[in-house]
Amino acid sequence: IYSSTTSFIHALNASLTSGLTEEQRKQLCALLGDVKLSLLYKASVHGYQASAFHQRCDSQGPTLLVAYNRTGYIFGGYTSVDYTQSGQYITDREAFLFSFQGKIPVCIKMNSGYARLDDAGVPNFGQQLYFCYNNQPVLYNSGANVFSLNPATMYGNDTQLTECEVYKVEQSSAVSIEQKPWRNVLWTAERKDKLMETIRNYKPLVTSVSRVRILMIGPVGAGKSSFFNSINSIFMGRITSKAMSGSAGTSLTTQFRTYPVKDGREGKPLPFVLCDTMGLEEQTGAGLDIEDISSILQGHVPDRYKFNPMAPFQHNEQRVYRPASLQEKIHCVVYVIDATKISLMSSKVEEKLASIHRRVNSQSIPQIVLMTKVDEACPLVEKDLQSLYLSSYIKSKVQEVHGGQTQIKCYCLVKCKVLLYSCIKFES
Repeated sequence: IYSSTTSFIHALNASLTSGLTEEQRKQLCALLGDVKLSLLYKASVHGYQASAFHQRCDSQGPTLLVAYNRTGYIFGGYTSVDYTQSGQYITDREAFLFSFQGKIPVCIKMNSGYARLDDAGVPNFGQQLYFCYNNQPVLYNSGANVFSLNPATMYGNDTQLTECEVYKVEQSSAVSIEQKPWRNVLWTAERKDKLMETIRNYKPLVTSVSRVRILMIGPVGAGKSSFFNSINSIFMGRITSKAMSGSAGTSLTTQFRTYPVKDGREGKPLPFVLCDTMGLEEQTGAGLDIEDISSILQGHVPDRYKFNPMAPFQHNEQRVYRPASLQEKIHCVVYVIDATKISLMSSKVEEKLASIHRRVNSQSIPQIVLMTKVDEACPLVEKDLQSLYLSSYIKSKVQEVHGGQTQIKCYCLVKCKVLLYSCIKFES
């Protein structure tokens, strides 16, 4: 009897192996900070019944659920609040869903409402996604909108599970090499004031150029207009919303706009102008026309020109014979990328960015990438902005952009609730 029991225990323990690869585990830990994952529950071993789940997972603190389906998707969710079968609705602003898109897990934050109902049933997130539904290897989507998820993207519309695992999330006692800052930044008010003063006193090397013109390019909703509003607010000393911004599915910016920034309400104009464009879209005939980029770079497109996605900019006959001055041309291009959507960027938008990158390269114009919404992409950064350069997840996002079709090199990084890194060292 002893021998049989021992053999059974060994067999059970042997079957309690994680379905995650070491790299996948590492990426999930990066979402949560300096943590370790301990496997509590494996449905194929313990059973898909709600009672089996609660027996293993109740009162275990923060947990991470990982599901696998027949199509090969790996996805799930995190909650920082214990399962206790209290029957209460749980408020948990740290809760999120995730889905691996390639090698990287994409994080989906809550819109509003309760993170879950803490009952005796199967695990659920937002009463929207139910795992092991009806005590079977099945995923059920109720259609609620607590989380903005796309079933096709998150789990390939495949609700048949092959496995469901739950991990206990604990703070790691050891400091991993990933937690060493990958860039040293001085987060002080004095440093901020010094940087602002450097901007105020900047003078272009060419005397005919009084202000540097910076062109912002990016997909719809990446945050181009919001970034200008942030910069303008910093120097104005109050919240401003001069540029229209939002999260619509199509571009809110329909005109080419040039935005000077003043140093305070009564201050002088600063030595740069931010130029906003229509967002890039996947569909042909929608969003910014690639042919318009060359005209903008060469300084031919006037302020308030209304873009026509179906037809590129046509030169005014009176301007054709007068070449644009150096002051009217673009001196720097900024690619604005949403950190929460890098892995979800369509191949068509990537191709458009790559095409623009080649055109800008041909004119030897300096280029940088501005990565926005990094606090939404990584819960660690959301808790503490100064942990940005401790986040290996954000580092992986930087590397992912660098390795994409744009091939922007990561030489320097700057952060102000957005991430900035350059392909050319700016010494002037």
